[in-house]
Amino acid sequence: MPIPVDRSTTWPYEDGEPGPFSYSRFSSPTVAEAERALGELDGGEALLFASGAAATTSLALAFLSPSRTVALAEGAYYGTGVLFEELSRWGVRCVEFDQTGAPPDGVDLVWVEAPSNPFLTMPDLPAMAAHPAPVVCDSTAATPVHLRPLEHGCDFVLHSATKFLAGHDDALVGAVVCRKPEDAARLRELRTRTGPVAAPDVAWLLLRGLATLEVRVARQTETARSIAERLRGHPAVATVRYPGFGGLLSFDVEDADTARSVETGTTLIANKTSLGGVTSRIEARFRWEGDRVPPGLLRLSLGLEDPDLLWADLERALGGP
Repeated sequence: MPIPVDRSTTWPYEDGEPGPFSYSRFSSPTVAEAERALGELDGGEALLFASGAAATTSLALAFLSPSRTVALAEGAYYGTGVLFEELSRWGVRCVEFDQTGAPPDGVDLVWVEAPSNPFLTMPDLPAMAAHPAPVVCDSTAATPVHLRPLEHGCDFVLHSATKFLAGHDDALVGAVVCRKPEDAARLRELRTRTGPVAAPDVAWLLLRGLATLEVRVARQTETARSIAERLRGHPAVATVRYPGFGGLLSFDVEDADTARSVETGTTLIANKTSLGGVTSRIEARFRWEGDRVPPGLLRLSLGLEDPDLLWADLERALGGP
């Protein structure tokens, strides 16, 4: 039976005391049900936030403090690095490291991404688990369909649930899934105090997305594997990055001008940002990330369209027949 959207902001006390729900900044029935469903998928206790960035910020504020250091995977989503630059004004330090190897010693939090966006590297999860610091794994691109990081020794799973989990480009929402109940309690306390909880309508849309997650991701993976293989054989493509699963890949063309020509030359594949939706999209990441990425790098997120039609569209933009 579909879960109703409960938009209430307050609920009556029970015998003079707050019940399970009293004020929507703490939680609400629809949010709680979406958290239960996602927690079950990832094998931990889930909390929803107003966006992926809100989830990232809340994790950092809950478990870091001035003079603490976070080790961040090189090539991870650039917005995470930008956030830690912002927090440097409060004394939080950030060092980058190659996540295909062990994290550096002497850090207080390890932050990896599986796979990284847009370089698609995978973290050495056994090396992360062996490190004494807590480990956060951003598993936005893998989803619980392909990876359950808590089973590999991570302490937290982060999702920009806007992407594959919700899956339809109509819900801005983030999530953290905690391995330890005490960590979930601390994060819930901070969320209650600071307010970045997800809205009930968004939680309902996330529930809708989770119901089709497995079939969507399977189709997107099949399509991405096919497109990656074809791109590797195209003379205009220098490098293809794809971890072998999921609907996200990136590839390099000659330069920034060529990348602009390709991203504006497709018709079926939309030229827009983000990833994980049912429609395919492509964009040159240099506009956002600058010298951090090759000028000709294009990020491609595959949707549910016919793979042959997607390839024909992409091939035309690349200068094929």
